[in-house]
Amino acid sequence: MAYEDRVHRLGRLTAGIAFAMLFLPPTLVSLYFGIFPPVNKLLIGIGTVCVIYIPIAVAEFLTYTPMLGSSASYLVFVTGNLTNLKIPCALTCIENAKVKPQSDEAEVIATIAVAISSIVTTIIVFIGMILLVPLQPLLEAEVLQPAFMQILPALFGALAGYWILKQWKLAVVPIIIVVLIFVIFPIPSGTEGALIPVMGLLSVLSAKVMYKKGFLKEV
Repeated sequence: MAYEDRVHRLGRLTAGIAFAMLFLPPTLVSLYFGIFPPVNKLLIGIGTVCVIYIPIAVAEFLTYTPMLGSSASYLVFVTGNLTNLKIPCALTCIENAKVKPQSDEAEVIATIAVAISSIVTTIIVFIGMILLVPLQPLLEAEVLQPAFMQILPALFGALAGYWILKQWKLAVVPIIIVVLIFVIFPIPSGTEGALIPVMGLLSVLSAKVMYKKGFLKEV
């Protein structure tokens, strides 16, 4: 309990500092130059962002926290890059260490994995920032543009492929539902984030049903 208390105390402190730092630059700029956005426009912008990201935040919290444990969860939610970097790193390390998920050992390994990946990410971003101007002609080359347009599909396709191959039956129901939604019953653009908690819940329920029916040996 002493460890958990320290984790939550430090996690809340660092999360609070990070949250305050997000508002510090625009606040200082507004105060220095005496330029403030109209309140109604500001509220509309905040509301639009909240509609998209609040469901995503809730879904990520409910999905990732049980996997990672307290300390690693604080780290991933402060440093970002969850789905495309931190979560795969943590889960791969837990799997390679052959420890039981959601155990104390798994939490320690997940924390180390997330911390190291955060450091590596920071270094890579810093190097990329330095090399951005020298490499700009190459990055803007017309021949490379089709490749850049496929970065996100390639990234998330690779992530999905890895986990689907591990337990493909779990992916059947979510994939069918998503295809039905986007092909037969398209939803308004910009509301896709609201589907994340819904699909997470449906995925868990379908896995539970398949497990009880004997279609899965373990979930």
